[in-house]
Amino acid sequence: MQVQQILKSKPVGGVVTVTPECPVSQAAAELSARHIGSVVVSADGKTVAGIVSERDIVRELGRDGAGCLNGPVAAIMTQSVQGCALTDSADAVLERMTEGRFRHMPVIENGAMIGLISIGDVVKARLAELGMEKDALEGMIMGF
Repeated sequence: MQVQQILKSKPVGGVVTVTPECPVSQAAAELSARHIGSVVVSADGKTVAGIVSERDIVRELGRDGAGCLNGPVAAIMTQSVQGCALTDSADAVLERMTEGRFRHMPVIENGAMIGLISIGDVVKARLAELGMEKDALEGMIMGF
């Protein structure tokens, strides 16, 4: 399965982005309101400057206390963001996420972000694929 198939299975709604100047408290409110795990930091909505996740916010709260909520997301975001292409395989993306210990990956096409996939999206797609393979093998064994 390829990333493009995973994106097609996701609800339409685009990628939630915040600007680098956005206060951390506002990013946290977006995560909470939308029930998501990360927001992409982007000045224009297409170019990825970084990602802020729940983990980033909790890490900073533990390190610096509640004062970090007043600062900009640029100060706490993960800057070295790995992206993927529409033609990348789910297995390759899952491997990169596991090795890099991150859970969200922007999908990049022609230098612009066109989507975001999570490790949950990839696992769900992979499980569906395995289920179809299992059904096909059972059908072959039983003569269907």
